[in-house]
Amino acid sequence: MKNLITLTVLFVSFLSFAQPPRDGKMREKIKAQKIAFITEKLNLTADEAQKFWPIYNEFEATTEKIKSEDLRPVKQQMRRNSDISDKEANKLLDKLIRAENRMHNAKIKLVNDLKTVLPAKKIIMLKAVEDQFNKRLLEQLKKFRERRKKN
Repeated sequence: MKNLITLTVLFVSFLSFAQPPRDGKMREKIKAQKIAFITEKLNLTADEAQKFWPIYNEFEATTEKIKSEDLRPVKQQMRRNSDISDKEANKLLDKLIRAENRMHNAKIKLVNDLKTVLPAKKIIMLKAVEDQFNKRLLEQLKKFRERRKKN
């Protein structure tokens, strides 16, 4: 029964991609879908989920901050300035390396924190489950874009 409810929620949630975002809450819908998907695929118990999600949400917030404040500006600057000096290029590389190191450290912290609440097997499965979710999300986005082109 639990799987049927979860699958129904996922199905309905994925159908929402077919509709254009009306109220700007697409991010919340995606997050809800991700929570349901990960919870089901990892087969988290209620106790595991209660301990897992605060750790995972902290990781997500940290990595999003690194992406938006560090990685995106560096990558934008790299794309805009194809004809920059070696000195400027070295500065950009240093910023990029610092940001990538922060991302790496956040991933290490996530794994170490999760070791206290989940079995190692579920932690290993997490990456594959995240990849599955992202693949499905991209497929839905592709379908949505194709439908918009036809209209």
